[in-house]
Amino acid sequence: MRRALLILALALALPATAHARDYGQRGTVFPVVERDLLEQIQSRLVAMEASGETARINEELKRRTLARVERPAPVAGIARASESRSWTFDPTIALQQDIRGARGELIHAAGTRVNPLDSVSLRADLLFLNGDDAEQLAWALRQQGQPKLILVNGAPLQLMRTRQRRFYFDQQGTLTSRFGITAVPARVRQQGRQLEVSEIALPATAEAGR
Repeated sequence: MRRALLILALALALPATAHARDYGQRGTVFPVVERDLLEQIQSRLVAMEASGETARINEELKRRTLARVERPAPVAGIARASESRSWTFDPTIALQQDIRGARGELIHAAGTRVNPLDSVSLRADLLFLNGDDAEQLAWALRQQGQPKLILVNGAPLQLMRTRQRRFYFDQQGTLTSRFGITAVPARVRQQGRQLEVSEIALPATAEAGR
């Protein structure tokens, strides 16, 4: 019943006939013209090239890149050691997938616990230091056995030129975070199937080496 009443109401509301009228043109009509986005980009690039802006941008990018190579971003959260402490680090890992040889033979199955030190030994100590700290640098250069010098701050290339030694940099703190190092100078050395990690508080005069 409600549906019938609704239909009736709609029928009464509509006009008996529908008439289409032409109201004519009520204003100027312009065609829709929109430049292609790629054409706009190309025009901008051409203008930048002509004005020399592209060359300036490239030179600035080159300058910044060289500056970052000469002096990488310091590793965050690393302080100078105020007290000495040591701990052991077990490098054993659980394999996430099968390890196979060149012919497909199974070497280690997924889930196997592997200690890299069983196959490859740490040939030299790892020394982590702040390259801008003269005392840490002097201490590191006095150490015996040609340890690997790894900076957490400083300019490795400049130090290589002036000290005639190879310096590395712990990019993004990968190694220090792995070993749990929060202060430098620090040393990582092999002790059997484990690694000994030490943060070393230097004397104020840096006369004594370890």
